[in-house]
Amino acid sequence: MFKPIVAIVGRPNVGKSTLFNKILGSRVSIVDNKPGVTRDRIYADADWLKYDFTLIDTGGLDLESKEVIPAQMRRQAELAIEVADVIIFLTDGREGLTSVDRDIAEVLRKAKKPVIVTLNKVDTRHQSEHFYEYYELGMGEPVEISASLGLGIGDLLDEVVRHFKVEDEGDYEDDVVKVAIIGKPNVGKSLLVNRILGEDRVIVSDIAGTTRDAIDTPFIDGDDKYVLIDTAGMRKKSRVKENIERYSIIRAIAAIKRADVCLLVIDATEGVTEQDKKIAGHSHENGKGMIILINKWDLVKKDNRTMNEFIKETRSELSYIAYAPILFISALTGQRVNKILEIVKHVANQNSMRIPTGSLNEVIGEAMLLNQPPSDKGRRLKIFYATQTSIRPPTFILFINDKNLMHFSYLRYLENKIREGFGFEGTPIHFILRQKTGRD
Repeated sequence: MFKPIVAIVGRPNVGKSTLFNKILGSRVSIVDNKPGVTRDRIYADADWLKYDFTLIDTGGLDLESKEVIPAQMRRQAELAIEVADVIIFLTDGREGLTSVDRDIAEVLRKAKKPVIVTLNKVDTRHQSEHFYEYYELGMGEPVEISASLGLGIGDLLDEVVRHFKVEDEGDYEDDVVKVAIIGKPNVGKSLLVNRILGEDRVIVSDIAGTTRDAIDTPFIDGDDKYVLIDTAGMRKKSRVKENIERYSIIRAIAAIKRADVCLLVIDATEGVTEQDKKIAGHSHENGKGMIILINKWDLVKKDNRTMNEFIKETRSELSYIAYAPILFISALTGQRVNKILEIVKHVANQNSMRIPTGSLNEVIGEAMLLNQPPSDKGRRLKIFYATQTSIRPPTFILFINDKNLMHFSYLRYLENKIREGFGFEGTPIHFILRQKTGRD
C-alpha cells in the first residue's frame, strides 16, 4: 500500500503546473503566464510504469518576499518538501541558473531528500546552453525537459521512480499496529495522543497548526504493541499567519499511507466539515481501517436525542464509510478514551481477516437467491465464483459473465451481505471484477 509522494518545487513561472498537468495527462492545475497563479498546493494520484505515487504541485518559492500571499505560498511549498519522498526541482532552462534557484537549492539540501534538478523549457533536442551551470548545485546530473511539448517527461519520471523504496513501512515488527490520528487542525489530535499515552510526549496547544512534523510514538498496552502516528508535528508556532486548513490533507496522506488503522477526529462543536470528508476519503481509498472519534463531546449541550441525531448526521455526511465505528470522546476530560485501543485492535484484526473460499461462496450464493442479480435486455448477471486475494484491505475477486451487468448498487448489496456474514467492522472492502468468457 506504500504510495510515495513527489513534490514539484521551484521559483515562480518556471512551468510547475504545466509539468504537473503533463504528468497527469489532464488540466488539473491552473496554468497561466503570470507568476504566482498556483497559490495552493494541488495534489493528485499519478502512475509511471509499475509505480503509483501522489504528485504535489506547489506555488512558486519566493524566499525573499515578506508579503502575505508569497509568504503563504512559501509555507505551502515548504510543507510539500517536508512530506515528499522525492522532489523535482524545476528551473527555467532558457534563463539559466538564478540567485533564487541557488537559494531554493540550499533549502532543498537541508531537507535531505532525493532531489532531481530539472531544466524546463528546453524545446529542442539540443542541450540548453546553461546546462553545465547546474552542476555547481552539487545535486547530480540535471534532466532537460519541455513540459509544454512533452519532451523528456519519460526520462524525468524514470529518474523519479528510481528513488522509490519498494517498502517503506518503517522498522516496526509485523505485530505492531500503526495508528494514524488524522483530522483537520485544532480538533484535539495532540491532546488525544497524550491521553492515550498517559503522558505528555507531544506538546499541546490551542493554536491550530502549532505542530508540524509527523511524530511516531511506539508504546505497549498489555501484550499489544502500537505506534501512534500524530499528524500534527513540529513543536513551534508558525511565524506567518496562514491558512492551515490547506496543509492538513497532504500531512494526512503522508500518515495514512503508513498506517494500519486511522482515527478520524471530528470536532463535535462543528460537526462534519468538507475538510473532514476529504481526509476521510483518503483513508477509505487507501484501504485503511477507520474509527470516527467525535471529540469535545463534553462541550455539547445534550438531551436524550443528541447522540443519536449526531450519529445520523455523521452517517449521512460520511455515507461512504458506513463501516467505521463511531465513538464519542473528550480528549480533555478523558471521557471514553480508554475504549479507543480496544476498538483499534478489533478493527486491525478485521482489516487483516481472511475468509475461506467455501464460506465466501455460500454467502454470495445465498445473497443471489434472496436478491436476483440485475439483467439488461434479457441477459442476466451471473457470478460464477468468488475468492479473497488479499488483506489490508480485504480484497475479493468476483468471476462474472459480463462486467457491464454489474450495477454499483448490486455490488454494494453483496458487500453488505459479506459484512453481515463475516463482520469486517471498521474496514473498507475492495472488489475486483473478472469477466470469464465461454460461459453465459
